[in-house]
Amino acid sequence: MSTAPIILFVYNRPDHTLRTLEALEKNDLASSSELFIYSDAPKNEKSKPAVDQVREIIKSDWKFKKIHLIFRDTNCGLAANVIDGVSNIVKQYGRIIVLEDDLTTSPFALSYFNDALDRYQDKDRVMQISGYGYPLKDLENLPETFFFRVANSWGWATWDRAWKHFNADIHQLTDDFTIEQIHQFSIEGKENFWKQVQEFKAGKINSWAIRWYASVFKKNGLVLYPRNSLTQNIGNDGSGTHTAAENTYRVVLADKKITEFPLEIKEHTQAYESIKYFYAHRKGSLLQRGIRFAKKKINELKK
Repeated sequence: MSTAPIILFVYNRPDHTLRTLEALEKNDLASSSELFIYSDAPKNEKSKPAVDQVREIIKSDWKFKKIHLIFRDTNCGLAANVIDGVSNIVKQYGRIIVLEDDLTTSPFALSYFNDALDRYQDKDRVMQISGYGYPLKDLENLPETFFFRVANSWGWATWDRAWKHFNADIHQLTDDFTIEQIHQFSIEGKENFWKQVQEFKAGKINSWAIRWYASVFKKNGLVLYPRNSLTQNIGNDGSGTHTAAENTYRVVLADKKITEFPLEIKEHTQAYESIKYFYAHRKGSLLQRGIRFAKKKINELKK
């Protein structure tokens, strides 16, 4: 099996970057995988020491087939860095595995990504492989893998045939959405995906991920999800670009190789309902929401 190249985006979090690389290196297919690491340049003098620390870490002798280091000369920001990096590498190789500097992986993550990339290579409706799996209620009742509509940014893989449909223009993507499409895009109003679109249009956020999801949704695409997550977001300590400190999305990583994949290219009804329930109840009580809001504001002041 020819392994897909891995692309890792890093910036100014040395501890997270180290943990991400240490976990990735323990994957079964690490030694046969090429790794491209994109290091964004400091936004200002304050962030330069941390960026320098990260660049020293990625220069270490990590155990991959080959490592390519791309040092940005100017600060691109996460969205531009991801869009440019993914576009370049997936065009060259036809497929790609994408990680950011706040994700640890199960030792079976690379096997899962590569197996799924092979299996659904020619299935046009399958547009992404998600490494992350939600911490759902009654998780054991779901199949080992299933299809769901939402594109996920916490460790993922795709093909050139799918990424060519990525549209960076949010207006072209969404200005013609009907009320029903907005309803379905937002999982029947249970998640704030449409709010993210509106915030992007207003210049409040600059997210590549909401545009990728909108691109997938526009093509009636599907994303493969694992029942047991292959990735863990360790950036939910408030250090990330768009994350606040919380444990809502914490998962237990898969401890064995995934072997079952759906034959039918169709959104799984039970999984959809389970994820919808998770979105509807994930924020918890008013007290829990207030605590998370306070933590978010404190972390914003620290940055």
